[in-house]
Order: sequence, then C-alpha cells, then structure tokens
Amino acid sequence: MNRHAQSAVMFLLGATLLHAGSTDLYLRYVKAGLRPLLLLSGAVLIAAALATLWYERRSATQATQATHANHANHDDDDRHADHADHADHDDHNHREPRVSWLLVLPLLALVLVAPPALGSYSAMRSGTALQQAYGYDDLPATGPLRLGVADYAGRAVYDHGRELSGREIKVTGFVALDASGRPYLVRMALNCCAADAQPVKIALTGKIPPVLRPDAWLEATGTYTPARTKDPVNNGPIPYLKVTSARPVATPADPYDETWNN
Repeated sequence: MNRHAQSAVMFLLGATLLHAGSTDLYLRYVKAGLRPLLLLSGAVLIAAALATLWYERRSATQATQATHANHANHDDDDRHADHADHADHDDHNHREPRVSWLLVLPLLALVLVAPPALGSYSAMRSGTALQQAYGYDDLPATGPLRLGVADYAGRAVYDHGRELSGREIKVTGFVALDASGRPYLVRMALNCCAADAQPVKIALTGKIPPVLRPDAWLEATGTYTPARTKDPVNNGPIPYLKVTSARPVATPADPYDETWNN
C-alpha cells in the first residue's frame, strides 16, 4: 500500500472515530469518559493523513522538476536508461498487494453495523464483578431512590443496606436467567472498553413478572432485603431486591454501568 493509500485509510479511520465520538455509537465500545480522547484521536489521524498527502504531492512535484532538469542535461541513452528505471519503479508499485485494502473493511463495519451491547449470554458465563467502594454518597432523605445496579449491589452487600432499609428503590438493568431459571437484573460494568466488560448482578424476589425474556430491559421497583446468594461462577456475593412492581423499558443510550469502581 503506497503513501496515498495509507493516507486514505488513515483519513477514513479518523473520520470513523469522529463519527463514533459525535454520536452514541462510541458507547458500544468504550466508557463515556473516553469520548474527548476518542474525538482528539480522530482529529489527529485526519490531520496526519492530510499532512502526509501534502508531503507526498510536494515530493512528487520536486521529483518531477528534478527529472525534467536531469533530462535536459543528458543524452538520449541516459534518457532511455532513466525511462527504464521509472518503468521498473512503476512495476514495483503495481506489485503491491491489494489485499492490504481489506484493512478498510473493519472501518466500514464500524460505521455501518453497530454491534449490540453485551447481554445475558456473557453475563451468566462470567462471575459478578462487584467491588467494594471507598465510600458511598449520602442518599436523598425522601422520595424513591433511583440507583444503578452496581450502586445498589455495593450498598446492599458492603454497606449492609444502611441507607436502603424502608426506602422505595428503582433499579434498571437487563434480565438474565441462570440454569435453574432464577432471574437477575444485570448491568455490564466497564473499566475501559467493552472488551473488559464484566457483569454486576442483582437477584430478584417478590412480585416478579410471570414471563421474563433474557436481555429485555426492566425497571424494577422494590425494597432492600438482607438476603444474598452466591454467584455460581465465582462465588461472588449477589444481593436480592424484593420486587413490588416491574415494567419493561427501552434499552438506554449507554447500556453499560460505570459506577462499580467509583
């Protein structure tokens, strides 16, 4: 792949990053906090591509001028030899493997086909990644509490439900079922990107809807209970939420949960 082709691929990659970073598409790959770096990377790649193209055209213009001057000072034999050298050079360029253009396909796929967020299949094959936080912010004194899955799970397990008892709690996540059919409310937590996503799970009890479809998003309203179970994959702690009502909701723009390492 010659420099012009490399510039084209670099420009396309930069444009793809800018497209992903300027929409919610990037949330399928990296955590929200990395958006500025993603946009900056796209801008740098585009600038580098344009600079490379300008440099190559400038070098080509200088080479052409030098060739014309050289031809004016040599005899016919020298011109024939120089022409042969250029022909060999052109043959060398034409022999460059076209298969390298396949590098463009993943970029097109990134723009045209957005992959789904990780769901119940991945969640039930990985142990809960619940981690103890350094501390927990004070919760509002009145009204229902809207908590993330990781926030509720952390407070229920490590803070022993200190500010949760007697409060109405609303938690949103996707449904996952284990081998026995036990339902969980899950969010995948990110350290950096989707490649390192790990599940945080809440087991559901109480008034659970009679029909639950894996990967369907659910807003569960309920109350804290000290009951716990263990994740069958890694024996990690999984708290229960005693459900009083539940309703299906649309998949959020950001399907991942970042509160687990706060």
